[in-house]
Amino acid sequence: MAFEYRKGALCAEQVPLEEIARRFGTPCYVYSRAAIERHYGEFALALAGRSALVAYSVKANSNLAVLALLAKLGAGFDIVSGGELARVLAAGGEPRKILFSGVGKTEDEIAYALESGILCLNLESEGELQRVAQVAGRCGKRAPIAFRINPDVDAKTHPYISTGLKQSKFGVPHADAERIYREASRLPQVEVVGIGCHIGSLMTGAGPFIDATARILALTTRLERAGIGLAHIDLGGGFGIRYRDEAPAPIGEFVDGALGVLAGRKEKLIVDPGRSIVGSAGALITRVEYVKPGEAKSFLVVDAAMNDLLRPALYGAWHEVLPVLEEDEAAATGVYDIVGPVCESADFLAKDRALAARPGDLLAVMSAGAYAMAMSSNYNSRPRAAEVMVDGEQAHLVRRRERVAELYAGESVPAW
Repeated sequence: MAFEYRKGALCAEQVPLEEIARRFGTPCYVYSRAAIERHYGEFALALAGRSALVAYSVKANSNLAVLALLAKLGAGFDIVSGGELARVLAAGGEPRKILFSGVGKTEDEIAYALESGILCLNLESEGELQRVAQVAGRCGKRAPIAFRINPDVDAKTHPYISTGLKQSKFGVPHADAERIYREASRLPQVEVVGIGCHIGSLMTGAGPFIDATARILALTTRLERAGIGLAHIDLGGGFGIRYRDEAPAPIGEFVDGALGVLAGRKEKLIVDPGRSIVGSAGALITRVEYVKPGEAKSFLVVDAAMNDLLRPALYGAWHEVLPVLEEDEAAATGVYDIVGPVCESADFLAKDRALAARPGDLLAVMSAGAYAMAMSSNYNSRPRAAEVMVDGEQAHLVRRRERVAELYAGESVPAW
């Protein structure tokens, strides 16, 4: 396991989290290299023998050490901004394994992607097709493109992260797809190379994923009959992990189901996992500053906050919280909301947790490797946390804690 108790101390691999907190301070994100490698390996094994690419979704966790590790393992990357493209290239990612998704690509981002020689631009509207063609013409490039199709399949997940329904901002409507592909095939500035979809995040059952695969395959077959052949089929990501009591299907069940639908097809299969690779490979260490008892509610005020981990405030997301040192049997247990110092009522990491905690104690917020540090901010002028990668008995600082002066280094006061 990535995190487990050893002689009463919660450890990342072989390194006690207490030692990491002592060396690097709190709040601090900790990632397990072994867990990331193991989770990536599940996809690689499930796809063995098939022309395929595992394109890690950079938005889940964009730390350079995470990206470099995945590049070393052979991963491709699914990006949604020019900044993410720059990160992947800086980490040693191969341009020909990069797919650029997202609904709002700017002209500069499109040009950057084309000049970098990426695998594909995933387009999400007719307007974007015209923009890409114009930019490609100015750059003297032929843009490799695919369309993200909205298959109107319900991923049966939280509405904020369900992305494959008709009302979603993402993707080209399924009913319009053939017409738009025909339009694209007539443009000399673009090369139609693929098709894709992404129906949502935190899927626990493979059924919706398999249904979406079938809809995309049917469309691919119709395009082929119209003379539009495709090099790849991108089925997206969204594979769930356990945060509380979820029981997500094994990765092999998702992949095997899709492979069954695609049996006999020669197109390269692409999947874009993010959370399922890094989510349970990370934890956030935080220190209790105050114990605040109350008649209606009692609180543990900790040094991490919603600016460090936004998911609970944004989605009402649940994260397990564990004591870094196993609880003293003599310590009194209370039921607490775990809250931070940020001046918002929504600033909480967990609610109604039974813990025996005192000021100075360390807590670990689990399954915090995805959509955690990547979504952090400097709200209330709080420096962002440090990040540490554990590799066996070694703990490597992979992002130092921000300094307060850095928060306003780019600002200036007019000479009034």
